[in-house]
Amino acid sequence: MERIVGAALACLDEVGFTGFSLRGVARALGVFPAALYWHVPGGRDGLLAAAAGEAIRDILPSGATALSWQDWLRALFHNYRTAVRAHPNVAPVLGSQLLSNAGIDLDLIEALLATLTRAGFGGASLVGAYNVVIAAMVGFTTLEFAPLPADSTEPWQETLRNRLATVDPARHPTLAAHLPAMTNRAFVVRWHNGLDAPLDDAFATYVETVIGGLDRLPRWG
Repeated sequence: MERIVGAALACLDEVGFTGFSLRGVARALGVFPAALYWHVPGGRDGLLAAAAGEAIRDILPSGATALSWQDWLRALFHNYRTAVRAHPNVAPVLGSQLLSNAGIDLDLIEALLATLTRAGFGGASLVGAYNVVIAAMVGFTTLEFAPLPADSTEPWQETLRNRLATVDPARHPTLAAHLPAMTNRAFVVRWHNGLDAPLDDAFATYVETVIGGLDRLPRWG
């Protein structure tokens, strides 16, 4: 099974979510597609979930007991982003497909709940804080490493560059004033994803905003 999942992740890296198929994985392994059904429950979706789980398998922070809960979360966010950056084609699987839940790491859930409990959360507030962390961890990175258009990539990029170059300061004065600092370095106004134009500063701000917000929440309820 480990060999199959490794081949699936390699295929996902190569062809992306939409191009991923059991036939492609079987071809990489030198077997017939039917052979994979004996080892992978759920067919294509099950194998995608397993590949996505493999990509983020080692994101738990080390030395957990020596870290404050805030530093533990910082490490988790950064580890997750690093893992997805190494396999950016898993981003749409993790961020927009419930099928990825099939490959969930129960150790991750346990460690996150234990950390939030250590922070003082309990009851409904624990569930709320847990959901915030999962959504925050996945959300920014899914956007940052969103795939480029599969077809006509260069014309699409050129169209976007031209549109931003013709922003009318009279109609959009605030955007025009800040566009030099934002162009290709901020969501929406960019034509590269995080592989070629990483949003490091924005990610650091995002992480601190999430942790600061959690720190201000009521701990029980």
